[in-house]
Amino acid sequence: MAEAIQKKLKVEVEKYAQMQKEVSKSMSARQKLETQLTENNIVKEELDLLDCSNTVYKLIGPVLVKQDLDEAKATVAKRLEYINGEIQRYETLLKDMEKKSEQHREVLSSLQQEFQKAQGLAVGKV
Repeated sequence: MAEAIQKKLKVEVEKYAQMQKEVSKSMSARQKLETQLTENNIVKEELDLLDCSNTVYKLIGPVLVKQDLDEAKATVAKRLEYINGEIQRYETLLKDMEKKSEQHREVLSSLQQEFQKAQGLAVGKV
């Protein structure tokens, strides 16, 4: 009996470790998005300081191409909207992962208790 519980416990521990890796990946992706959000907010602030007489360039590959100020502002605004949406998506994903992780911890805890009881009974029989 203890061996069956031990196998089950091992499988659950592996699942839990995999889930923690996924949480870690999601958190690093969210941090990357936060960095992009900050950078794009800085660009937006700089573009807001400009007027129509200023020239705006866009880097396309190795070439700087002239771009309309309104077009540049619209592009940055769309990018900010997209990044904010992705951050919200990751927030939801991380909350769900936390709930699943908590459930896994509870399962692991109960399995550990069962395993310890089974070991205690096995020692009593010997």
